Order: sequence, then structure tokens, then C-alpha cells
Amino acid sequence: MTMGVFMTVAYWCVFIAAVLPYLLTLSWRSPAYTLAANRAPRRFEETLTGWRQRAQWAHLNGLEVFPPFAAAVIVAHQLGAPQARLDALALTFIGLRLAYSAFYLADFGVPRSLSFFAGIICIIAIFLSAV
Repeated sequence: MTMGVFMTVAYWCVFIAAVLPYLLTLSWRSPAYTLAANRAPRRFEETLTGWRQRAQWAHLNGLEVFPPFAAAVIVAHQLGAPQARLDALALTFIGLRLAYSAFYLADFGVPRSLSFFAGIICIIAIFLSAV
């Protein structure tokens, strides 16, 4: 099989990274989210407090970090990066995003920041893996 015929682990990680922010949305929108809130979701988001507010912030951060991760995986695939290295880095990124979200929900600032920066290092390493 050629690389274009099947989904690699790294490509599945792109899918997971795309879905993760929306899973966080489900956590903070229930049960407080009502039909009235759906008419003005941004206004509703401004009223969130505590872990629900942090979940919404983690959701936004997941949306922000997704494009460079997806681009890195696609570029590395296109340039023929070693598949095992690419898969390992992509899985590490997903693990770090899960940790980031858990740390955010638990209000652990320093571990959250460390997992964020480690994730950025993974993105850079994915880009450079084809060099």
C-alpha cells in the first residue's frame, strides 16, 4: 500500500485533535446551556465561571493549536518523514493535549503551561522530522 491509500496513526491524530475541542464544549454546555443561551452563545460564554470557564478556554486553545499541528503532519507526510517518528510525535502531541485539558479543568497552571509548550515542541519536531 502507498501512503495515500490508508490512514496513518499521525493522520488519525489530526482527526482526534480536531474533535478534542468539541468534547470540551460538551462538558461546559451541559446542563447550564439552554435554548436561550444558544441564541447568544458568546454572551453565555462570558457568564461562565470556575471549571466551565476553564473548559471553554481550553476549547478555544484547542482550536488555536489545531492548524499548526495539522499542517505539520501534512507537510511531514508530503516530505516523506519517517512514519514511526511522525506517528510517535503525533501521539505524544495528543497525549499532551489531553494532559493540557485535564490540567486546565483542574486549575493547575504550571503543569498546563508546561504541557502546552511541550505540545508546541512536538509540532516543531514534526515539521523538522522530514529534514
